[in-house]
Amino acid sequence: MPAQLAPAFQHDAYLFRRKFFKVFGAAFHAYDLQGRLLFYSKQKAFRLREDIRIYSDEMQRQELLIIKTPQILDLAATYNIQDPATGEFVGSVRRKFLKSIVCDEWQLLSNKGNQIGTLTELNLAAALISRFVNLVPQRYIITDAAGRRVARIAQHFNPIVLKYTMTIEEPQPIIDRRLLIASGILLAAIERRQD
Repeated sequence: MPAQLAPAFQHDAYLFRRKFFKVFGAAFHAYDLQGRLLFYSKQKAFRLREDIRIYSDEMQRQELLIIKTPQILDLAATYNIQDPATGEFVGSVRRKFLKSIVCDEWQLLSNKGNQIGTLTELNLAAALISRFVNLVPQRYIITDAAGRRVARIAQHFNPIVLKYTMTIEEPQPIIDRRLLIASGILLAAIERRQD
């Protein structure tokens, strides 16, 4: 992990919100608990390969993260996370497609490709219901390779606006904070794209 991350990565709680009224593509915002904008992303529609750029604001003045897939239309895609300021490859988030049909699960990988964490949906019954009716808020946890809980993510009940709150439970988590933030963004961008 770099000696000094941008201030936006140093919060312990984030609110991810997906913009509702958008004809093509999607727009995502992440705020701190005081309502200050920390991250913004505008995702283009009809892309064969995901390329999500995360900025510090809607003017897109400072690019903070790049999330890309090397594959084209891969259902169990691996999303590579890069820090544009340093060019550093931070790690990857890989969707476990077959498991995610029933209950969402993602692997968090280090920059060397080793699994260092897992993002898992907590409630199987709620997961199954949400596949058909999006009225049941979902809850997730992120654990490290030893099974210790690093963060939790809770969806807010709102049938119109998609919102997740991420709480990082360790001041210095073993998993890079940039990888944790990318996981929250991917939940809003990928998992609930059908909403």
